Parts: sequence; structure tokens; C-alpha cells
Amino acid sequence: MSAPILDEGNAAFIQTGISIVAASRDDALVPSIARASGCRVSDDRRAVSIFTPLSQALQLVADLRASGRIAVVFSRPTTHRTLQLKADDARVRNATPDEAAIVADYVDAFAREIGIMGHTAEQACAMFQFREDDLVAIDFTPHAAFEQTPGPKAGSPLPAAR
Repeated sequence: MSAPILDEGNAAFIQTGISIVAASRDDALVPSIARASGCRVSDDRRAVSIFTPLSQALQLVADLRASGRIAVVFSRPTTHRTLQLKADDARVRNATPDEAAIVADYVDAFAREIGIMGHTAEQACAMFQFREDDLVAIDFTPHAAFEQTPGPKAGSPLPAAR
């Protein structure tokens, strides 16, 4: 079995209070995009789940259900450190109550992150409001990962974890 795409450091990074944006496209190559509210990486670092309110991601979810293709960008607002994951097996399902707790923790962590830049916790809460019955999980197995932090290494593939 090949090594996971994510090493321990990158797996930890994408599960913090950072900006997460997911994208896909339809058959006509029209893009869809939605902000995600938290991430969970499996213990073996081979599977990733992100969470978003369905009502805010209808087109993205439709495109994922049709194609399974997803690209997700994880970026720390205070430093612009950015990683991108790609997969072609994205699956959408209802989030569990435990996953809703991950989202609530994510909102708190994101509020702390943007608080460094002078934004309030209320702004983060407004940005990531959700109802538990509207929350979906998007599960995928990354097949590619890229460094996207602005600079000379942007676009470079991440080395596979050991």
C-alpha cells in the first residue's frame, strides 16, 4: 500500500481553525464553490472529511454527487500558508452529531485565528452559522496534494508522507 498523501504535520494543519474552501465543477466545466466549516482526517491520514451547510453548498453538492471530483484549499489567514488537496471520489452524507461538535470547535478556532487580525468572534460566528440538521459531510480520499502558499514553491506537489 502506498504512503498517505498527508504527513502528520499537514494533517494537523488542515484540522485547525483555518479557511477551507471546496470546489468542483459540472459537466459543462462551470465551477462550483463553497466554504467548509471544519475538517477531520482519519487516523491513517488517507481519508478526509469536511463539513458545510447543505443550504450554502447546493451546487457544489450536486456537482460532487455527479462527478466525485473535488479540490479543497486550506489556508491560514494570518500567514497565508496554504495547501490544496484533490480527489475524484468525494461522497456527500449527513453529518453526525459528533461532527457538528467538530464544526462548533472549528468556529471557535477560526474566531481566534481571525481575532489576531482584529476581527471579532461574532464575525466568525455569523460567517459559519449552521443548523445541525442542515450540515453535510463530504468524505474523500486525496490523490494529490500541493503546496499553495504564495512564493516560489506554490504549485509544487507535497511529498508523500512516510
